[in-house]
Amino acid sequence: MDIETLDIKQLDAFAAVMSTGSITNAARLLGRSQSTMSRAIQDLETNLGFPLLYRNGPRIFPTDQGVQFHAEVERFLMGLNHIKERAEAIALSEVSPIDIAAIPAICASLVPQALVRMTDGDVVPRKIQIHSMLAESVVQAVSSRNSDFGVSSLPIDNPGVDIQWIGEAACVAALPANAPLAKRKKVRLLDLQHHHLIATANPFRLRPRINAAFRAAGLSADSMIDTNASVTALAAVRAGLGVAVIDPVSAWGLPIEGVVIRPLDIDIPFYFGAISSGGRPLSPLLARLSDALRETAAAMLPDFREHPLSRLEEIMRRQFDPDTCSGTNVTL
Repeated sequence: MDIETLDIKQLDAFAAVMSTGSITNAARLLGRSQSTMSRAIQDLETNLGFPLLYRNGPRIFPTDQGVQFHAEVERFLMGLNHIKERAEAIALSEVSPIDIAAIPAICASLVPQALVRMTDGDVVPRKIQIHSMLAESVVQAVSSRNSDFGVSSLPIDNPGVDIQWIGEAACVAALPANAPLAKRKKVRLLDLQHHHLIATANPFRLRPRINAAFRAAGLSADSMIDTNASVTALAAVRAGLGVAVIDPVSAWGLPIEGVVIRPLDIDIPFYFGAISSGGRPLSPLLARLSDALRETAAAMLPDFREHPLSRLEEIMRRQFDPDTCSGTNVTL
């Protein structure tokens, strides 16, 4: 493997092929000839010592190694673009661009509203990038400094990030507007047992707490539809496929016509936090972003609570041991 001869143009070519699905389309995208693109891919494979693509007549497919390498190339190119934008801002004496990574639930609801609050009357960067990622990827993006700031569900346990604040709000039920349950002010888990359940599927995040709450009530949490994005769960509810137990950020921050949100009779906490690169003081701009995210969460979520960072270990322990959450009745 000859890593020293890797060329950015080769990496660009490979990323374009993976994105478009063919060398022909990738060549059009980058404004290069097909022969130049093919040679770039071949040289990259030679330098790496393993195949990235295999050919079946005119069609090409990524190898398993190619899929793994593509994730690294995307991360590298994102970081390179990050550097380029900052260099341009420095040269023009402008406020540096900011790059925000967040889980889909927060990316589609909390982040845009926080940016409105943040930019009201303040100096703002000429460019803001918002990346929707899985929780684990958010932490990785911030720790590697490919993103300036992140917002993710807990657990967060990475020495490469600093947690700025921790928030909590209770999960809720999402129901079709024409469902009989929608007439109630509060929904019991027992009532949901007679409907098709829609829930998020990550076994290391919110799902264990949902399962624990159902077990504590003597009920089954078997779901008809599992999804990795709460906005998909809301869309499934609107389509009439069932009822959902989802995070409160998506529920209150991304209202969907035809779907009503109701509190549950059991407290299923959703913990989330804001993070920045470890060991680096926040710039005034990022400090304002952090404050805006927290203020927006407090305004958006009826039962938002901020926890001191000293409680992180306790919260993390409960996250990894969901059976300690037996569910508590909520009085509204």
